[in-house]
Amino acid sequence: MVEWITSTGLVPYEEAVARMEARVADIWSGRAGEAVWLLEHPPIYTAGTSARAEDLTDPGRFPVHRSGRGGQYTYHGPGQRVAYVMLDLNRRGRDVRAFVRRLEDWVIAALAEFSIRGEIRDGRVGVWVARPDKPPLPDGAPREDKIAAIGVKLRRWISFHGIAINVEPDLDHFAGIVPCGIRGHGVTSLVDLGLPVTMADLDQALKATFPAVFGPPPA
Repeated sequence: MVEWITSTGLVPYEEAVARMEARVADIWSGRAGEAVWLLEHPPIYTAGTSARAEDLTDPGRFPVHRSGRGGQYTYHGPGQRVAYVMLDLNRRGRDVRAFVRRLEDWVIAALAEFSIRGEIRDGRVGVWVARPDKPPLPDGAPREDKIAAIGVKLRRWISFHGIAINVEPDLDHFAGIVPCGIRGHGVTSLVDLGLPVTMADLDQALKATFPAVFGPPPA
């Protein structure tokens, strides 16, 4: 069975990366099973392998960590649920695109537990929410805000890093970057959408929807 780990308090980003790498090595060697780790970080900007220097608009605001995950700049901080997903794709299928799609489907399923319609968009990483309550973009396109980011890394086809869903972070903290390199759209959270959802509520939704998306690990 997949082990669920929940950390209380704020876990420093560098510590989390070291612990993930150790767990990935243990999964590969057979010393440990798959795991999903739920946590929060202190405020930090992380730069994925595709990050562009011009997208760090306020470099002195928070520490910046160069991450080996895919993607561009992302903010992590209190009020954001990070779920690090350490699964063995040697057993689940060596298909990166399919794995990322499952992560997206998982986020969408968890949001649906709160009657939120999460959507994905070609060319825009992450999960988005339509905002008909806000003015359209200058070109007339409807406004959509990002509620979840996705960035993964594989080592010997064991996954780590994962997803980040905004529950109630300080949304102003995203202003120091261009989130995931996408301009013109905003960032939102469950509480910003008017839902009094707690971290525990989201954790329950993530655990409830995980089996239908990923299924049990193959024998």
